[in-house]
Amino acid sequence: MMDDTGSDQSTTSGAAAGLAAQDSLSTRRSLLRLGAIGATAIVTIRPALAQSAASVMNCEIPIPDAARRGQYVAADGTLVRPGTAGAFAPPGRPLKGEDVKQALHGRTLPGADPEASRAYTNYIRRLQHGQSGFTCYASLQMPGR
Repeated sequence: MMDDTGSDQSTTSGAAAGLAAQDSLSTRRSLLRLGAIGATAIVTIRPALAQSAASVMNCEIPIPDAARRGQYVAADGTLVRPGTAGAFAPPGRPLKGEDVKQALHGRTLPGADPEASRAYTNYIRRLQHGQSGFTCYASLQMPGR
């Protein structure tokens, strides 16, 4: 059937249908590619998150940090000279992230009496950027940890 311009409409509509089908196929392929990329990203991210969660629980916080070695911890978490009344000798080893997390939620640190445990957690709460153990403590504060 001819239109006013003299071209065959059936040929034009057939070509348009072919382009539409080709465009639809291209769109489907693009969506499949995006799905595959998304699935790969999920498979890659999940182990990384699990690994980072595990590393946070295994991180260590020295009390006190190396620059202040030899000082004791007062009940409020400040560092004082050895022999200061009411102060606690530092633990013999750095504290593990998992132990610190539990202590921050009311448990006693392993090997410490309740008062020393409170002093150590007060020290940890006072950690600032740049101090040894700060990154571990900050990681423990993230939601989901």
